[in-house]
Amino acid sequence: MDGPQVWRCGGFALDLARPLVMGILNVTPDSFSDGGSYIDRDAAVTAAVRMLADGADVIDVGGESTRPGAEPVTAVQEAARVAGVIAALAEQGACVSVDTRHALVASEALSAGASIVNDVSGFTDPEMVRVAADSDAGLVVMHMRGEPRTMQEAPAYADVVAEVAEFLSRQAVALERAGVARDRIAIDPGIGFGKTTEHNLALLRRLPELEALGFPVLVGASRKRFIGEITGVVEPQARVAGSVAAALEAVRRGAAVVRVHDVAATVQALAMVRAVEEEAHAR
Repeated sequence: MDGPQVWRCGGFALDLARPLVMGILNVTPDSFSDGGSYIDRDAAVTAAVRMLADGADVIDVGGESTRPGAEPVTAVQEAARVAGVIAALAEQGACVSVDTRHALVASEALSAGASIVNDVSGFTDPEMVRVAADSDAGLVVMHMRGEPRTMQEAPAYADVVAEVAEFLSRQAVALERAGVARDRIAIDPGIGFGKTTEHNLALLRRLPELEALGFPVLVGASRKRFIGEITGVVEPQARVAGSVAAALEAVRRGAAVVRVHDVAATVQALAMVRAVEEEAHAR
């Protein structure tokens, strides 16, 4: 990666010398894989602590389902879901990300102790840009075609990789112009967000083209529908092997961060790959 070797996220300087693992914590009743599992704050915090023990570098807390067809919730409802969980984890010294597309939620999350704002709408809202610029948080600029409720209704691109790269580059530059330091910004192609299986595969195959933009690349393919379409595994919770394979392939092709449900399995697989690569380099 030609970009920053450290991702600066509030009080954290995350070393990108090895791939980072971001654990997914959905405090929602309707997320596609774990909806309802962690709506209770104590259950959510317990799950996050377990992910940290399993090797997660960051916990990504989301209070609005962004699965295809999802109905939106108000920003006030979303903020109420995430703020207490974020505060509890931040008090324990965890690096916490908030997964949101609403400026109010991002602001409340940062006040509660979040160190990263993961915006699935790619900082297209000027108010979200203002919140970002007024903070020292790490930022994830993600690409999404449309909105969650409608994004999977016949998504079409002339060249999905070129169009996603153009969007991510434009939004990252806009953040820099607003006063955000370059080493705070990461980019995410938005696997499954307004994309078909072929679009997702093209983005994974051509990930080096996104890495060439000079920002750390985050990939979140975990348990998504396209893995089920490829493998024939219907239940999202049973797509662990496919998800780990997607994460390893993303890292092989340049991803600096992988966002996953199955932290322990992913950390174990990455450790094995790293050990083999180190042995190969030593020869």
